[in-house]
Formats: sequence, structure tokens, C-alpha cells
Amino acid sequence: MSLRSKARRPGPHAPDSTRISAHALDLDNYVPAYLTYLVGKISNSASATYRPKFGVGITDWRIMALLATEPWVSAGRVCDVIGLDKAAVSRSVREMKKLGIVEADEDQYRQLIALTRKGLSLHDRIVKVSLEREQQLLKNFSAAERKLLINFLSRMHAQVVDPT
Repeated sequence: MSLRSKARRPGPHAPDSTRISAHALDLDNYVPAYLTYLVGKISNSASATYRPKFGVGITDWRIMALLATEPWVSAGRVCDVIGLDKAAVSRSVREMKKLGIVEADEDQYRQLIALTRKGLSLHDRIVKVSLEREQQLLKNFSAAERKLLINFLSRMHAQVVDPT
């Protein structure tokens, strides 16, 4: 499957060889492009599913998924694990507090957050849908291919340099 549309625009926006770089990436074979596009599609689909059904978006869900395994963590920890900026985490946590699905224990240095009972219950409902979505995504993969995919992704993750 090609990442780029094969359709070309007619008229003044038709491809012009003077405007195409001789050093352009081959987006169909550039792994970071595939990962970026895939993550975007998965995230958009998840948000379109979770928001109307459960009242939370993909950022909220990612935070909830972490808090279900690591309660009472700081926003900084959430940012490190999920790869979100502090402003996005702060907005999401503020909204989830309003919904009563997370609570915070603030000491003088930082705010630690955890799911409430309501949040845990919501998490458990969403996780069922999330696992169904994963199953659909990987339905054409054998168990061995799935393990191999996880191994490849894990190895790539280990190679990513943290910019901080």
C-alpha cells in the first residue's frame, strides 16, 4: 500500500519537475513516515470511537491506561512514558478531574495522580474496546509475526534518542 496518493491534480497544480527535490524521501519506504501516518490513523480512529462512547479522547485514554498500571504518578512521569507535553497532560488531567475519573494528591513539590473508582471502572470498559481494536488491527498477523512486530518496535524504541 502506498502512503502517497497516486492521483495527480490537473491544471496549475500538476507535478512540476522543477518543484520536486532530487533528495526527496521515498515515503513508501521511509519507516518514520509509515509509523507517523499509522499512529495518526490509529489515534484519530480511537478518539472517534472513545469520545462519543465513553466521553474521553485519546490523550485521556493514554493517561488512564498508564494510571491503571502505575497509580499515583507525577505529570512528568506521564509525559515521559506517553511522550506528551506537560500542557496536554495538564489539560487532560484537569478535565478528567472534573469528570471524577482521576484524583490528585498534591504535596509541596508536585501533583501525583491516580484513577478514582469511577476512573477504574471506565478504564475497564474502554480496555475491552481497545483490545478489540488491537485484534482488528492485527487480524492478518500470526502469533509469531505479532511477537516479531513487538520485538522490532521495542528495538526501534530503544534506539530513539530522548531530546531532553
